[in-house]
Amino acid sequence: MIKKLLFFILGTFILSCGTNKSIIQTTKTKDWQSKHAISKTKEPVKKSSSNDLKSEVEAPKSEVLEATTRVKVTTEMVLAYIDNFKGIAKNNMTQYGIPASIILAQGILESGAGTGPLSALANNHFGIKCHKDWTGPSVSYDDDAAQECFRKYAEAKESYSDHATFLVNRTWYADLFKLEKNDYKSWSKGLKAAGYATDPKYAEKLIGIIERYQLNRFDDEVLGIKSDLATNTIQNSNLYQVSPGDTLYSISKKFNLSVDELKQKNNLSDNAILVGQSIIVQ
Repeated sequence: MIKKLLFFILGTFILSCGTNKSIIQTTKTKDWQSKHAISKTKEPVKKSSSNDLKSEVEAPKSEVLEATTRVKVTTEMVLAYIDNFKGIAKNNMTQYGIPASIILAQGILESGAGTGPLSALANNHFGIKCHKDWTGPSVSYDDDAAQECFRKYAEAKESYSDHATFLVNRTWYADLFKLEKNDYKSWSKGLKAAGYATDPKYAEKLIGIIERYQLNRFDDEVLGIKSDLATNTIQNSNLYQVSPGDTLYSISKKFNLSVDELKQKNNLSDNAILVGQSIIVQ
């Protein structure tokens, strides 16, 4: 009898311990599930909306300029570069006969608007390599081949002067100087054809920069041609003058056009526009 009683007490004790362990384990599982569920609710849920799409379209985009360097610049950086070097470009056009628009466009593209490594290390704004006749200082930089020799200048204006004499003194650029001084499209194509750059889209890039920032107005100033950009903007209903706060998206809505249609009409490769710029809207 005593043995039976002892077995009964011992069995009850073991069953009680097993039940407690099972409860503890279940409690831990619930705690983990609870924490896991909370972490899921904290994850942001991405939803598309018309406001999000509008913000994405209207957001100003930076531009990647790629020639001897590949750098990302903003519209403000390009405008500052133009303001800094437009005087030198116009003077070089007067002295050497190279369109100021071409000079500025090449400087913007080759130097990344003055932010690329070659312009920072060597004040080289046009990606001009040493060649056999160069006796001045130089830097090594990876371009078409590793560690190629590029010319180095004490100041950026020296790079602009050397660019002008470089084009004037090379016989393979001679045909360029037979072109009209305000024919930036032919100059752009002629530079590519003469081998200034290996990029197959070099001419297209130069033309795009000139038209986006209206650099040909400096050619007109040097040649004494009255620019009709401003008068056309006011008098011609086909043109719209960009005002502060305007975007391609807002202009497209105003004239019942798509952004892509506006870009196609104005030869724009991105959504960047400038205050005062003339946009074709008809």
